[in-house]
Amino acid sequence: MNRQFLYLAPIAAIALSGCLARTAIDVLTLPVKVASAGVDAVTTSQSEADQKRGREIRQREERIGKLEREFYKLQGKCLDGDRRACERQVAVRAQMDTLSPAVLYEPR
Repeated sequence: MNRQFLYLAPIAAIALSGCLARTAIDVLTLPVKVASAGVDAVTTSQSEADQKRGREIRQREERIGKLEREFYKLQGKCLDGDRRACERQVAVRAQMDTLSPAVLYEPR
């Protein structure tokens, strides 16, 4: 049994030294990884800002599309003599006018 230990001891030492070296590297690089993760969480890259802006524009365009469909539907009812539809149509048009300028250009 003592002989087996003598054969395994050098192999174990080499294997453990690799593990210890790797652990030491991980411990030394941990503060850098934590700091860079914190910076990434706080800052927004240009591509992320562009994606966010594109998503906002797309959502506004979708909302305008829904309002336009509602507007034309109400227009038909208004022409048929439904007074409430006419009032609602004016309100829908005001919402469309409010959203439209935000889609056409980007504020700088």
